Amino acid sequence: MRVAVYAVWNGRVWAIRRSLDMRVDVLWWNRNKDKLGKTAKLVFLSEAMAYSLAVEVEQEFEEQPGMESWDLGKWSTFVHEMLWDVKRESQGGWIWDLHEAAPEAVQRLLAEPAGAGRMEAALHTAGVMEELGGQAALLSKLLHGRSLLAAEVESLLQDAAPGLAGAWFSAVQLASLQGRLALDAGVAADARPRRPGRGPLRLGRDRLPRCRRCGSEATGAAPCAACGRADCAYCEACLALGRSRACSLLLRSAAGGASAVRAAAEQSTAAVRGRWGLSAAQGDAACAALGFLAEPPRKGSAERSGRAWWPLSAPAGLAVPGGKPCAPPAGSYAQGEIAPSRFLLWAVTGAGKTEMIFPLLSSILEQGGRVLVATPRRDVVLELAPRLAKAFEGTRMVTLYGGSTERWQPGDLTLATTHQLMRFYRAFDLVIIDELDAFPYHNDPMLAFAAQNACKPDGKFVYLSATPPRPLQKEAARGTLHHAKVPVRFHGHPLPVPKRITMKSIEQCLRQPHLLKKLTEALRESLERDAQVFLFVSRIRHIDPLVRILGRILAGYCVEGTSSEDPQRAAKVTRFRGREIRLLVTTTILERGVTVPRSDVFIADADSGLFDEASLVQMAGRAGRSSEDPAGKVIFASPEWTHSQKRAVKQITSMNLIARKNGYLKES
Repeated sequence: MRVAVYAVWNGRVWAIRRSLDMRVDVLWWNRNKDKLGKTAKLVFLSEAMAYSLAVEVEQEFEEQPGMESWDLGKWSTFVHEMLWDVKRESQGGWIWDLHEAAPEAVQRLLAEPAGAGRMEAALHTAGVMEELGGQAALLSKLLHGRSLLAAEVESLLQDAAPGLAGAWFSAVQLASLQGRLALDAGVAADARPRRPGRGPLRLGRDRLPRCRRCGSEATGAAPCAACGRADCAYCEACLALGRSRACSLLLRSAAGGASAVRAAAEQSTAAVRGRWGLSAAQGDAACAALGFLAEPPRKGSAERSGRAWWPLSAPAGLAVPGGKPCAPPAGSYAQGEIAPSRFLLWAVTGAGKTEMIFPLLSSILEQGGRVLVATPRRDVVLELAPRLAKAFEGTRMVTLYGGSTERWQPGDLTLATTHQLMRFYRAFDLVIIDELDAFPYHNDPMLAFAAQNACKPDGKFVYLSATPPRPLQKEAARGTLHHAKVPVRFHGHPLPVPKRITMKSIEQCLRQPHLLKKLTEALRESLERDAQVFLFVSRIRHIDPLVRILGRILAGYCVEGTSSEDPQRAAKVTRFRGREIRLLVTTTILERGVTVPRSDVFIADADSGLFDEASLVQMAGRAGRSSEDPAGKVIFASPEWTHSQKRAVKQITSMNLIARKNGYLKES
């Protein structure tokens, strides 16, 4: 993309601006010249500069002494020095003292054909600017709380406003001048720190640019037909959502309005439990979270939690006459600015986390706020959607995932996979991240960046997890992170504590099957007590040979195996739930989201480096979930007793102690 670039002097300071339709800017500043100083002027620098270069020029511009008296030659040299390693751009500029008659070059500009993507009518004729103002208002409404690339804006308009599709640049430019939208590049380098007294800045290429949509370093670069550059940077991290380039236009509009979080009120445990049918432990945790929502926001309260919230600086700009400047398009919050604070709902597997968030959703929705529930996997989104729709009838709910037909629909309650968060910008009063520790959210700074971008500065985060990452556990222990623990399942029985079987590794056992004796004896005991058995292994290659050996040893019982590479995985899980399969050998692909009544869990090679504390706790959590069989068996089978195994046992034991201390457990 190529855009016009100009400088504007308001009588006090200079600023560089870029324009998708220079006619709009000319008319805007002319209409607002009475709000500027008597010496206000525009200096037209380039009619078609590569968008990436225009962003750099605006970002890196530093005012020089005596600029008010510069002629076009001086301005041309200045811009060329800023872009010293780039071919000199064609200028064809002009200077206009706004309180004097428009020069002939400006009049020609207003009379020339609009160009692709722009409003065709002559903007300076009667009534056309008013029509354009209506289009700008509509675009601002449609982009409310959004962060979209130009191609996504076009898709949105095809769906929601076909009349604007293909010709919206003029309206977007007006909306940006009005302060309703922020225009940024999809990929751009951070601005250099300002140092007073420097001469014209030579823009180097020593800084890796970052993607403004996902925050990742943009390591790719390729020739680009859109801007003509041979080294147009692009982001490889978020390609699945469309290519974000240095020459891509990224539009952002922060959702405004009073904070619904501030209006949230604390409620009594009895009232919450009675309305939503929660257990004592669930009710106490929900009320603690409601108390957190009712607290006023604090400056700088957003914590980093071991993830990279990269600081992206706002571009230099000029205050907009008659409107507030747009919020910076950065992903982080400025120092001292109010930023979303966090609450951890630490609930054991099978505790009923979904039901516990109902009071939180209701608290915000009843105040007219917007809520986002994000979960890592599409299947969880599809499972939660009918439950939330039933609990909140009459609420506009949108369900977003790859291929969703609702991606451009507005909603008060949004249920989405975490990747979809990259299309939002400061849109939600409350953001709930489910399964914080799960793939792909865990250890992915891109998704953490997107989540923070999606929340309003004075909004709140609630994290849901049965196995929070260690940094969050430490913060909770230190008292620096608001949190509540739900240490018991809905049926009120303690969690099964893992037992240990010492045996050789599965790799050795496959070569010498008699080494499996301890494991097969324990497996037979579980099968004979009529339990369904999960046998987790660390390697996909171990599954088939292990299934063949166990099928012979445990003759009479159906033994099957599955993994992420198995096209029949869903069918086998269904057969396992239906008790047609009695023993299922699997990887951690089934460590979450699968509930099978009356089940026991065996983890072979529990000392593997692939099984961390969280994985072990999650796999153990498949046992004892049924009220008919709450004391399911969990076995860690391995030659070594590792720290991860010890910490997993300690975490489970600790939750049982807390549950007993608080009186949440049923009497035996």
